[in-house]
Parts: sequence; C-alpha cells; structure tokens
Amino acid sequence: MIQKMSSDAETPMPPTSDARQRILDSAYDLFSRRGIRAVGVNELVARAGVAKATFYHLFRSKDDVVLAFLEKREQLWTKDWFETEARQRGETPEAQLLAIFDLFDEWFRRDDYEGCSFVNALLEFGGRRGHRIGEASAVHLENIRSFVRALAEEAGLRDPESFALSWHILMKGSIVQAGEGDREAAKRAKSIARHLIDDHR
Repeated sequence: MIQKMSSDAETPMPPTSDARQRILDSAYDLFSRRGIRAVGVNELVARAGVAKATFYHLFRSKDDVVLAFLEKREQLWTKDWFETEARQRGETPEAQLLAIFDLFDEWFRRDDYEGCSFVNALLEFGGRRGHRIGEASAVHLENIRSFVRALAEEAGLRDPESFALSWHILMKGSIVQAGEGDREAAKRAKSIARHLIDDHR
C-alpha cells in the first residue's frame, strides 16, 4: 500500500514576492551599470540569491526581467526624480524646462553616473524594428518627450511637438557626452536650450 504523502510534501512553498524583488533589485543594478546583453541569467540568480527554478517561476525569460527593469527605471528615474524635481525646481514652465539640465549637471557629476538605460537598451536591441525590448525602450523615451512637450505647451511655446523633439536631442546628446567624460555637458546643453526656447516663443 502506498502511503499518502502529507500536503506539505505534495505542494512546495511558492516563491515569495521577496524573491521577485531581489531579482528586480539585482537586475536594476546590473543592467543600469553594464547594459543588458552583458548580464546573464546565471549572474542574476547568483546576485539575487535565488534558485534558477524560482527565477523561471517568476519570469518566463530574461526579456521579461528586462521589461520589468525598464518599467522600474521609468518609475524611479523618470517619474520620481526627473519629472518631480524639474517641477519643483522651476516656478514657471520655462524655468522647469531649464531645470532639467540643472538636474543633469548634478547627475553627470556623480561617481556612479550610469547613463540612460532607455537609450542603452534602444541601441542594444534596435528600437522599433521588432524586438520588444527595443520597442519598450522607445516608448519610455517617448514618455520623457511627452513630459517636455507638456511643459512647452504650458509655456505657450510654438510647435510643442517639434520643440520636444529638438529638446530631447539636447538631453540625449548631453547624456552621451557626459559618458565620454565631459562633466560640463549639461551646462553646455542648457546654454543651447535657452536659444531653442527663444526660437519657439
């Protein structure tokens, strides 16, 4: 006669939300500093201190972790820091636009400056050309442009869509230049940005 196993033995405890959070925290640190392709699942699970089976129970693939990382990056970087601080540091929409480069100046001077994860992922995975990580990165960048466009509309600037596209070139260009080691990149971009505002009044 086969003895019935206890319910505890039949049903393993499911992975906890704590394991998912550890994976996301590890992914955030590794992906933002080193890029996505350079980090494998084995390194992620070792860093998070979880079993590989737990990883695949919580995420179907590494791509799913990357997408969750990009969402977390948008919340922490775009919404909680970039948008919130720009709004708080300027009394008018124009001042809030220019405050973006004050924020960047502080960011570029940090020892742990890591660049833009959305731009990095876009370059690694080819933008809107079919890969869902590239497509997601393009959407997150568009969300940043939408914030700039909203400030331009509030400031009464002419052709806010064109303005936001040009402004975003300054933002992304300064990010790349800071990555080259130019710690004055944000100040240079802010000087050009003043002329862009004047051109769209």
